[in-house]
Amino acid sequence: MSKFIDYLKTRSFRNNVLAAIITVVVLLLIAFFSLRYYTKHGEGLNVPMVKGLTFEQAVIKLEEAGLKYEVDSVYIMDQPPGIVIDQDPDPNTFVKDNRTIYLTINAGKTPNTKFPDIEFKSLREAQAIIESSRLKLGDTTYKADVSRDVVLQASFGGQPIKVGQIIPVGSRIDLILGDGRGSEEVDIPQLVGLTMDEAKFSLKGSNLVLGTILYEGPITDSANAIIIKQDPMLVDSLTKVSIGTHINITLSNKQQP
Repeated sequence: MSKFIDYLKTRSFRNNVLAAIITVVVLLLIAFFSLRYYTKHGEGLNVPMVKGLTFEQAVIKLEEAGLKYEVDSVYIMDQPPGIVIDQDPDPNTFVKDNRTIYLTINAGKTPNTKFPDIEFKSLREAQAIIESSRLKLGDTTYKADVSRDVVLQASFGGQPIKVGQIIPVGSRIDLILGDGRGSEEVDIPQLVGLTMDEAKFSLKGSNLVLGTILYEGPITDSANAIIIKQDPMLVDSLTKVSIGTHINITLSNKQQP
């Protein structure tokens, strides 16, 4: 043990230790500078702003900066065609030279879409379907129909359009909707011989209103009282009345001959 301690105190040991330390330091320096050279540490550039430029302008700017590019396209109705609408990496990002910049260009040609099925859909539902198909809701007009705010017909450019028809994205679709009132005039129902409950049901189905209720003779059983007269009456000269017309009735417990 004493011999080993004596060896540690010799010049030879100190020289060996110093040589080992120098070797390690030299190896670390070689590795460090080699890595810097390989990765070009400290060398690079900021990505230029090309968003909003035309594709041609963006290409010139990227090539001058020593950057490559790849292109994808989408269609946005409110943006001019051929404009860079997005870039990756973002502007002023520090990158190595020869880095690929990914550009998204607004397509120059309007794409087409198939017209969806919106017939007999509610206005709210039809609007959602139209917008999801990248179309726009145009004018809405109403037509007499028992259905309210329901699509009866769709048109494009003044012409009726069918499901599956090919039209440009962004087209305006005009709709004809039901007004919920049906025809302006309806047939007068025959109420004579019906009870009041039966008459109410018939009038509701015809969009008419029960008017004045008169009675003839003593009414001992109102539930089974029969209508013996109505005004207006269904006759050859009068078969239709306006929607909402009040129909007056006369009830009686007497059986009509």
